[in-house]
Amino acid sequence: MRIISKRTLKLFWKQHPSAEQPLKSWFDEAMKASWNSPNELKLQFGNASIISDKRVVFNIHGNTFRLVVDIEFRLQIIFIVWVGTHQEYDKLDVREIHYVKTDSKRKTIR
Repeated sequence: MRIISKRTLKLFWKQHPSAEQPLKSWFDEAMKASWNSPNELKLQFGNASIISDKRVVFNIHGNTFRLVVDIEFRLQIIFIVWVGTHQEYDKLDVREIHYVKTDSKRKTIR
């Protein structure tokens, strides 16, 4: 799978150092994966929550952190939508959050 963008994960683990190794492990496993459906993903990540045909929530570091992604299975691309603490996640409507693109000058584009 191709993952867009690792930079989002790096920015998060700079603020939450205990998330660094678990997010790197998730990233490495996901990069090596070749899921064609949510069912195939669940075989590898049984505790992942399938929200829709492309939205998935991963529990990171014993459920301390949550990672929300959109997956285009046909194209083999994962888009990092959001990463945060479990407490922050509980305040979200996971179906309503959107991928935020950043430009090369590291400013958020809305």
